[in-house]
Amino acid sequence: MSTLFDISELHWLLDVVQSIDVGVVVLDRDYRVQVWNSFMENHSGKPASHVSQQSLLDLFPEIDRPWFTHKVETARMLGTRAFTIWEQRPYLVRFKSYQPITGQADEMYQNVTILPLRTVSNQSDHVCLIIYDVTNVAINKLQLETANTQLQELALRDGLTGLLNRRHWESCLEHEFARHTRYSSPASLVMFDIDHFKCLNDTHGHRAGDEVIRRVAGMTRQMARETDYAGRYGGEEFVVLLPDTDLQGAGQFAERLRTGIAQLNIEHEGQTLSCTISVGVACLHSDMPGYNMLIEEADRALYQSKAGGRNRTTLGIAGERVPRTQA
Repeated sequence: MSTLFDISELHWLLDVVQSIDVGVVVLDRDYRVQVWNSFMENHSGKPASHVSQQSLLDLFPEIDRPWFTHKVETARMLGTRAFTIWEQRPYLVRFKSYQPITGQADEMYQNVTILPLRTVSNQSDHVCLIIYDVTNVAINKLQLETANTQLQELALRDGLTGLLNRRHWESCLEHEFARHTRYSSPASLVMFDIDHFKCLNDTHGHRAGDEVIRRVAGMTRQMARETDYAGRYGGEEFVVLLPDTDLQGAGQFAERLRTGIAQLNIEHEGQTLSCTISVGVACLHSDMPGYNMLIEEADRALYQSKAGGRNRTTLGIAGERVPRTQA
């Protein structure tokens, strides 16, 4: 009577295995398929009759054999479950994703449980793989991480120009000053603003002024190296910190930038606008007690450019404030 009850229970269990919305695969000692439920049939396109007694590793060559066999044999040896999650490996077997709300996922993200199956004699000749479709969870988490990264980026950058905002830029300068103090590495600062910007705003309007600022920022970003720190210091004033660059090198960069901006043709609402910039350049040196001194020296050099007629570059103290002028 007990035996008949057990057989009936087994029949129900097989029905459950076929109907549940997870993959169930049983493998023998040689990784040949013994059980292949309907989830696996539907997502692989391979019926149970086709995969029976076939090696899972041959059926799905994308499986990392050394990793998978080590994982399975460790579970067998210890007699304990093993797990792998999508964050470690996106999937065990490559299935297409058909989740309706996750159109950006081409493949199914999977969590997998590896369960050693013991016989009545306590031998573990088979393992059961339980494969969970976690595509929705994975996509939601990836979207959240992307959104958080974007929010963090927005917090560090100026909304109009995309350059570093003043607060974050100054923290980068502080870090670079600490590096200079420790290693005596050179660094220079280029500070500039747009000439007669108030007049441009008053004549053409604030939207035109914003477009000029965006284009000037775009030219600055284009000319700066990946290791440079370009920021909007405030209003129409910009700064570029140049690590590992002496005063003369920074002066050459400033001249290229000034010339490039002077050649811009800025189209806005049927008008072609142009602008020039005045530039001050300073470099870190041993007499500076803090990074604020670098800003002050660059600002003084910038003032000299304005006082000298604008549209020019002036080097700071180490360069004896030699103006460079574009006729």
